[in-house]
Amino acid sequence: MIGYTTLGTNDLPRAAAFYDELFAVIGAKRLMEFERGYAWGVSMDKPGFGVLRPFDGQPATVGNGVMVALVVDSQEKVDALHAKALALGATDEGAPGLRGGGFYAAYFRDLDGNKLNAFCMG
Repeated sequence: MIGYTTLGTNDLPRAAAFYDELFAVIGAKRLMEFERGYAWGVSMDKPGFGVLRPFDGQPATVGNGVMVALVVDSQEKVDALHAKALALGATDEGAPGLRGGGFYAAYFRDLDGNKLNAFCMG
């Protein structure tokens, strides 16, 4: 159902460098570049993730209650993605671990304060 998500940034070069390195951990790469931002994914026919400067020209802000969840196929990848995010300057919002019902997850905020989660099931 999800085609793609986008998050706002106030520093596009910094955000692009962060996500280039972060998504390399899970085999995703930059698939699109356009004037206001970039998009990453594993292929054009799978859901993607974008970072952009807001179209209205106003500063990007963090949405209260907004979070993007990144599914991976192992607990090791959850751990690696979380560790890489923190090494790149992200803020920890919840260490990797089981959250119940086989849901293994870790939470962090990117350099602009956007909340993300990496998770796997089972």
